[in-house]
Amino acid sequence: MTMLAASRRRLLALTAAGLAMPQISRAQSWPSRPIRVIVPFATGGGTDVTMRMLAPKLSEILGQSVVIENRPGAGSTVGTDFVAKSAPDGSTFVLATLSSTGIAVGLYANLPYDPVKDLAAIAPTVFIPICLGVTAKGWDVRDLSGFVAALKARPNAYSYGSSGVGTTGHIASSNFLRQVGAQAEHVPYRGAGQSFTALVSGETQFTHDIPSLLKPFHEAGQVRCLFVNTPERSPLMPDMPTAAEVGLPDYKAYSWYGLFGPAGTPKPIQERLAAAVDTALADPAIKARLDELGTPGMRGYTPDRFAAYVAEEVKIWAPLVKASGARVE
Repeated sequence: MTMLAASRRRLLALTAAGLAMPQISRAQSWPSRPIRVIVPFATGGGTDVTMRMLAPKLSEILGQSVVIENRPGAGSTVGTDFVAKSAPDGSTFVLATLSSTGIAVGLYANLPYDPVKDLAAIAPTVFIPICLGVTAKGWDVRDLSGFVAALKARPNAYSYGSSGVGTTGHIASSNFLRQVGAQAEHVPYRGAGQSFTALVSGETQFTHDIPSLLKPFHEAGQVRCLFVNTPERSPLMPDMPTAAEVGLPDYKAYSWYGLFGPAGTPKPIQERLAAAVDTALADPAIKARLDELGTPGMRGYTPDRFAAYVAEEVKIWAPLVKASGARVE
């Protein structure tokens, strides 16, 4: 190697090190102020409950308060877009979901952000299985085969409710109908509460939603849950078969929540926050509460692993949403 080449290589190395120093320094001092986490849904929902459960533990681990701000709107895309356009300085994050990423890509004609390019995937928090519940009001359906037979006997005579167009429940029901070769009318409501009221009253005949929310109605005899889409039987409803057990091994119906920052958030900050989330999910009290809700923690993810997971989810779900016919201009 000539002296000129050697000098040039040393200069490049020093330049790279110099460029990396501010990022490393910032990460070492992070967090130096309260961390804001945007929850892109209204208070009281699953994302809100999950983040408020994790926030105190994250504050303890990171040595700074974690402030939660609810910014609902447009199926979670308002709050998610706010963070995508925020400064990547480690001060603002969002607890986004499958709805904010894979579903949003297929649902919105003009989504204002790219969930893969404009967001830094930090760490998932919980996995949300989906359960099929049918009304017991005037309908004596007790298993999946009987349910599918009833749907096929009267195409479009029945309806299913959801908490809104393009929500996980809507897409899960649409995907289910394609899987079994049946038809039914979609009735979107303004939230799960209204959807459950319609189901219990017999206004709609079925819905797909979170097991912990459907369980009380199932136990009261107002709704019959037919299966839960989990790899193994859910400890929350151990007598309930899985989708695979009832003959739907390829059926997609679930959601998840995860922390994201703006693209460009320094990698050391991403890694420290991801480690803090993993530690919080391992806390016995938090784990017990999540198990009670039937929403197991998703542990062992690095930012790179979670980013790969999100990219794959977008590839899977965007076509499913488009196939459902759901569209928001």
